[in-house]
Amino acid sequence: MAAVAGATSLLAAGDHVVATRDIYGGTHRLLTQVLARYGIGVTFVDTTNVEATWNAVRPNTKLLWLETPSNPTLKLCDITEIARRRPPGIVIAVDNTFASPFLQKPLRLGADLVVHSTTKYIGGHSDVLGGIVIANDRDLAERIAYYQNCMGAVPGSWDAYLMLRGAKTLALRMKAQCRNAAAIAEFLADRADVAAVHYPGLPTHPHHELAKRQMNGFGGIVSFRPRGGVERAHAVAASTSIFSLAVSLGGVESLVCSPAKMTHASLTPSEREALEITDDLLRLSVGIEDVDDLVSDLANALDATLAVGLSSAGAGATSGESR
Repeated sequence: MAAVAGATSLLAAGDHVVATRDIYGGTHRLLTQVLARYGIGVTFVDTTNVEATWNAVRPNTKLLWLETPSNPTLKLCDITEIARRRPPGIVIAVDNTFASPFLQKPLRLGADLVVHSTTKYIGGHSDVLGGIVIANDRDLAERIAYYQNCMGAVPGSWDAYLMLRGAKTLALRMKAQCRNAAAIAEFLADRADVAAVHYPGLPTHPHHELAKRQMNGFGGIVSFRPRGGVERAHAVAASTSIFSLAVSLGGVESLVCSPAKMTHASLTPSEREALEITDDLLRLSVGIEDVDDLVSDLANALDATLAVGLSSAGAGATSGESR
């Protein structure tokens, strides 16, 4: 969040931001509850639609905030096409946390700023907190660095060491996590008791072809909705042995979380509903463990909870959506 705040420090009172509507809850909170106090407005749009993205621009719009893949529904926006059609005077920033620099390079695709939570894939071991803003323009970089110095948002030497240590194995970890996530997504998509699976690597994903063009792999995050409603979803999350029930992502260990109750709890129920962050949605951060163990862990959790919620709701009660 220090990095996100650093990027938005380019704004002044009276400015306007256009942002991906399904973004990290902390970013949403900063834009709607903190920057609003300083007279900075925000409009959330479906940035998978390039036309809708630029139609939301106002005369005072100064920043376009993209998150791709988005958190937690894994939607993608076309960075290249959005950048090609940008009006003058607007900075494009991309939160690249889910993809990491290994899978996606927004600055090469036309963005001005890229932001990472280095706590996640770059650190990779769930033992350090950090963020980074990278600019393709020295003036932008110096303006953000001035803010960083003024606010004291600087890492300690041990944090910097841990981040550099983690970065050395980023490529190895990402390859393993992408392989594991793809296998898990396919496993979930084949189960009749799973209502929906969100993973850009699946051919059924609406942005699969864009992911193939824009990314060097499909990432280590998989979101899904088990049939049986919120009761079963929570039971599944509590029944895994290898997947730990916890927030965060991108570490070597596998995690499962309920975005509605954890990462996006600061949003109102109506806001979450509009973003398709349903109470029965589960998000997996897939680690580097043996893939057979991970699949077996999920299979056991799903099998053990089959009766939960289904007896009263019916197997298809949570959604008419196809897998």
